[in-house]
Amino acid sequence: MKDETVFITGKITGDPNYREKFNKAQKELEEEGYIVLNPAFLPPYGFEYEAYMRMTIPMVMECETLCLLPDWSDSEGSRTEILVGLSNGKKVMLKGE
Repeated sequence: MKDETVFITGKITGDPNYREKFNKAQKELEEEGYIVLNPAFLPPYGFEYEAYMRMTIPMVMECETLCLLPDWSDSEGSRTEILVGLSNGKKVMLKGE
């Protein structure tokens, strides 16, 4: 078991299939031995964009590595999470679909 913590980041807003995509990545990462924080488990509505970012940034800070899904560059939130992660010494991995 790796016991390495990973935060999944990618496009959520505007992607009706984001939960499926994030859950697939989580399953694959867990099968590889990672401990995964998946922001797709947050409620899909009821909060403003800024509130979601206030929830995900602490998740980023608690993980050792960021797992970038292929569409990460299409997401302002994902780009922000990556910037925060990199500026705090987090590792980065890419995950294909």
